[in-house]
Amino acid sequence: MKLRLAEIQKERAITPQPPVVRGGALIVPIGLLRKRLGQPAPQPAPDADRAEVERLAMQAVMAAEEALGRDPRDVSAQRGIGYDIESRQRTTGELFFVEVKGRADGAGDVTLTRTEVLCALNEPEKFRLAVVVVEPGGKVHPPVYVRRFDFGQPGFAQTSSSYSRSALLADGGEPS
Repeated sequence: MKLRLAEIQKERAITPQPPVVRGGALIVPIGLLRKRLGQPAPQPAPDADRAEVERLAMQAVMAAEEALGRDPRDVSAQRGIGYDIESRQRTTGELFFVEVKGRADGAGDVTLTRTEVLCALNEPEKFRLAVVVVEPGGKVHPPVYVRRFDFGQPGFAQTSSSYSRSALLADGGEPS
């Protein structure tokens, strides 16, 4: 107790010193930097282009599912179920849930809704995230299937999560 009282007494004698600056940072918004350098601001892809990328991606994944001996069914029109394709194995009747993300070549992150992440967490062995890269002109790369990826637990008010496309592609593999 005597030691603690002595420590408290020393703490009462502490006096603040002027701060010592050890470094600094200048944060410049990317839009301002591009404007000063004379670079054009990136334009989002028109909705028609996005729709075409998604359509081509769905076709590629449907073909991959059929090649795996499954009967795929497009359920993307049903909102809130957490996947785009319900695929039944012909021999066993086992269901697989495939979420398709078509990305234009050079596009950045892949965003999943809360429902899609929850579907992945609820059915980790049966859920597949299919990432399909589409080049300008409609050249479609083979789908990359991401399985058992740690998407994390969505927060209470979180409606979506974004993941690095390159990390997902590196973690993924051939359709399975």
